[in-house]
Amino acid sequence: MTGFAQVKGQLAGVQGNTQVSFTVSLKSVNHRFLDLQFRMPAESESLEMKLRRLIKDRLARGHVEFSLSMERGGAESVSLNRPLVAGYIQAFRAAAAEFSLATEPDLNAVLRIPGALDSAPLPAVPELEAAVLHKAEEALNRLNQMRDEEGRGIERELQHRMAHVSKAAEALGQYRQTVLQNYLERLKTRMQELIGAQAEPERVLQEAALLVDRSDIQEELVRLVNHVNHFLVLLDQSGEIGKKLDFLLQEMNREANTLLSKTSGLAGDALKITQAGLEIKTEIEKAREQVQNIE
Repeated sequence: MTGFAQVKGQLAGVQGNTQVSFTVSLKSVNHRFLDLQFRMPAESESLEMKLRRLIKDRLARGHVEFSLSMERGGAESVSLNRPLVAGYIQAFRAAAAEFSLATEPDLNAVLRIPGALDSAPLPAVPELEAAVLHKAEEALNRLNQMRDEEGRGIERELQHRMAHVSKAAEALGQYRQTVLQNYLERLKTRMQELIGAQAEPERVLQEAALLVDRSDIQEELVRLVNHVNHFLVLLDQSGEIGKKLDFLLQEMNREANTLLSKTSGLAGDALKITQAGLEIKTEIEKAREQVQNIE
């Protein structure tokens, strides 16, 4: 599920009177698995590992981007990259001497070189890591609140889809007698053809058994209704249910396909079964789109 949260924090008295301000941002979008991406200052591998464990404990699915930006207060917040600046000035003067140019490098241009001005390295102290972890947990709480709100909307949508599937399955049960009657007429016609051609009795029985086996959709209807009921029960449960719901929708789709294959080639009122089966497949597909957002 999607969500965004941002929390700001400060820590004073780090290595003297230095004050550190930082911002923690979390962004989550839909994904089948948990995919974590971190944007953090350099030399923060230890903190990243702790944050990774914290997020894995709270989230199960989604593409999650974690961003941490920091600032040091005071004059020491920016430092000069002396080796880079010295190398540039030396190269500039060497080129000027080679081509006999009376010029000096422009300091403003030098300071605009990428990397000429660096942020001062942040102090690696336990208090700072603890402050960042605390704010990260606060951001996770806000993120999950937003995701919970979206989840309640998805739950209502899925209940609505399952209600449509149940209604279509009920209609299929009513049309079932029409299908059986249709197959009975086809069976009688086929048996008359075989008897007229002096077919063996065993052959007649095989044809009859085959058509009867293909005629009844009761088994598919029972399994479909059971899957819908199981789906609704899971929606009321907590924890990681997204993959279970997705599996049940696959099973529903399989039953719908079998049902449609059994009723193919029918005419008249039996065509309503095909229409109801296609409606079920449409609702299942819409539900699967939403289930991808659930943990």
